[in-house]
Amino acid sequence: MACNSSGCESGSCGREKENGSKAEEEVIGAKKESVCLKCKSNEPMTFGDGGSDDGRFCADCFRSNVYGKFRLAVTSHAMITPSDNVLVAFSGGSSSRVALQFVHELQVKALRNYEASRDRSLPVFGVGVAFVDESAAYPPALSSEMGDAVAWVRSTVLSMSPPEKDLHVVPIESVFGSESVEARDRLVKLLDSVSDETGKEDLLLHLKMLSLQKVASENGYNRLVVGSCTSRLASHVLTATVKGRGYSLSADIQHVDARWKVPVVLPLRDCVWQEITRLCHLDGLKTVELARDQHPQSGINDLVSSFVALLQEENPSRECTIVRTAAKLTPFYFNKIPETDDSCVPMATQRRLKKFNLKYDGSMTTEAFCPICNGPLNDSDSSDLNTFEGCHDSDALFAACCSSCRFQILPQDRSSLEHFGSLLPHHMISQVKHHQKFDSQTYLREKIKDCLLLDDEEAV
Repeated sequence: MACNSSGCESGSCGREKENGSKAEEEVIGAKKESVCLKCKSNEPMTFGDGGSDDGRFCADCFRSNVYGKFRLAVTSHAMITPSDNVLVAFSGGSSSRVALQFVHELQVKALRNYEASRDRSLPVFGVGVAFVDESAAYPPALSSEMGDAVAWVRSTVLSMSPPEKDLHVVPIESVFGSESVEARDRLVKLLDSVSDETGKEDLLLHLKMLSLQKVASENGYNRLVVGSCTSRLASHVLTATVKGRGYSLSADIQHVDARWKVPVVLPLRDCVWQEITRLCHLDGLKTVELARDQHPQSGINDLVSSFVALLQEENPSRECTIVRTAAKLTPFYFNKIPETDDSCVPMATQRRLKKFNLKYDGSMTTEAFCPICNGPLNDSDSSDLNTFEGCHDSDALFAACCSSCRFQILPQDRSSLEHFGSLLPHHMISQVKHHQKFDSQTYLREKIKDCLLLDDEEAV
């Protein structure tokens, strides 16, 4: 029976009021949780995959958050300045597609600012796109699909709004100096001479980078944008550790890698793959699964990638934690853009460069790099270089490589090593000869150092 007396002592009225206030608080709390964490007005998205951003951001704020990471990386490390000519490495995957889209948006904004300014003092940086055709490295059943992928890449680049971008489709066998049948056969023989599955995969990756460098240098580009994200770098941290490449690890995971002739920049280094794929879905950015991605791998790289993906499912911050931990390693002297004239660098970029300036170890100024993977050599690796003088070419190649490439890529018997060396691209062979010359000078200087005068000494 309902209570209608003001002096009711049954307590039912108080309980009803208490329950009603609790329900009201739950409704208010639910409304707060169903609002975007950033703008506090729009309804947040739910992706349904259990990611860390579920229910946090609306579509607009999510996109601006990802683009903000990209833009901060670009401006903080002077990756792209108005006078640059940038080449974007486009593989067709999600990361490279987002990298291309963000660079395009940056270029469009720069063009608008240029046209709106009175003096037009800052030029608009140029953008090109490079796609490496790896069909020669795969069986005909898989390489036949590469033709459709190339057509898709062409249509994707052409469909982008102005400014227009040059597209460079480069067969991977072009690293041998031509795109002939002989070059394709040479590539196949080179890969077949590597028995280790992981070594073969790594060698192909190095040849791909050489192809991109060749395109960039021959066409006047001074930056190479690669879409490597946090997820990929997290896997690389573990694979490099397993392969014994701990010394060169810090060189591979920085925002800038200027050990190459054309500096390589990673503007998506702070974005995880999950964010990138979501952005592709939101913006309708189409991607393509190329034949190389369908080729089953059983090496270290594939096993580690599966392991990291499993860790990420259990804890969405695992990949970021791995990369942040590895980033505490001291970077090399080449992990920054070479110093140039600051007249074309905006003041905001100059200020951020000072703020985010990394501390580089001046002692880590090696001139010795592995001719296969271009990794810097540590003291134990470079100590073998003093055997160059008068030794056989195959021995010089073995001594010039890092311990990881010696174990996973180079053949172990001498006759096979000679054949392997004869199949390498000219760039790798010239690097071995450079090591010979460099080590001979270093070795000679070390021998006669007691007889040399220091800069502050005078001859008697």
